[in-house]
Amino acid sequence: MKKLLLTLATLLLCICSATAQNEAKIAEQRRAIASLEKQIAAEEAQISKLKKGRSDKEARARKLAKQIEARNQLLVETEREASLLRGEIARTDSVANDLARTLDRNRALYAELVRESYRNYRQNNYISYIFSSRSFSEIARRLSAMREMAALRERKMQEITQLQNDLTTERTKLDRQKNSLDSVKRNATRQKQRLQRDVNDAKNEIKRMTRNEKEALQRKLQQEQQLSVAINELRKLTKGNKEGASFSSKTTALNLPVVGGKVKRYKGNMAEITGSKGAVVRSIYEGKVVEVKRNRITAKYEVFVAHGEYITSYANLGATSVEKGAKVTKNQAIGTIGTAVDPTTMNTEYKLVFGIFSPNPSEVMSAANCFKK
Repeated sequence: MKKLLLTLATLLLCICSATAQNEAKIAEQRRAIASLEKQIAAEEAQISKLKKGRSDKEARARKLAKQIEARNQLLVETEREASLLRGEIARTDSVANDLARTLDRNRALYAELVRESYRNYRQNNYISYIFSSRSFSEIARRLSAMREMAALRERKMQEITQLQNDLTTERTKLDRQKNSLDSVKRNATRQKQRLQRDVNDAKNEIKRMTRNEKEALQRKLQQEQQLSVAINELRKLTKGNKEGASFSSKTTALNLPVVGGKVKRYKGNMAEITGSKGAVVRSIYEGKVVEVKRNRITAKYEVFVAHGEYITSYANLGATSVEKGAKVTKNQAIGTIGTAVDPTTMNTEYKLVFGIFSPNPSEVMSAANCFKK
């Protein structure tokens, strides 16, 4: 029984540690959601102030595109919170079930101890047990054994009381977590409805624009997606880097950084690679993470990896799983693909903006060449 309780205590300690970490993640998600909701509310206020005239069509379309992007990000964060809550519910339910089973076993054992004590009492066996001793030392040992049995019953009762309290606590926590999950689900449903409203408004705005206006809008939105960190500054950080030093401009036959991705368009040393929702983004080669940043305009993450003195950039990530200074292996996951809005249709897509840069600034590399088989 002691071994069982020790095992249960160890399990509870591990689960409590995991729960604390998960609760911290949930709190972080809620802060991110609150920030996004505040940003969306401010954007909505600005959109409503814009006039409906010709000169404001582009401004409204740009605002609506950013609004759609923010709503997409909010949905991603909300779904992430829901996933964390489901994990917490599963853990709490497991703890509650383990406690309930242990409580039942302890109650059964205590009942057996009580029944045995009552039988001995009724049969006057305690006195017979003591006076049948062959020496005073044996009497002392038998008295000690009887006291130990009484103490065992008392300890067992204390354990039962503690288990009942723990079980009540866990079930209360479970109910609270289920209520939180229901609230998050309702919020996600509302956000999806508002997202669809924004998409419809944006598409109607696009229909009223001329071809030239659409092209101008596309150029401006693409400019906002450009990498915010100067590659020249990053080149200074890669001087003498040995991680992934075997990479060169002749390296080919590498896997696409997006699992199951498709190259939508190559432009200079950049590539747009589309994929499915939640697709994993991986490092094309072994190396060292020299920078991880969040784009202040798009709110998406950007990861820069040095392979020797070459640099690959991964922009428009919805989430990252690496930190600055970390070493990565070839095909290691570094994050997940982020959302983007096609400015000509206002449809949501999932894409990675990938770039590759030589240590020689005058050398323009084509990202396409790395993936040729």
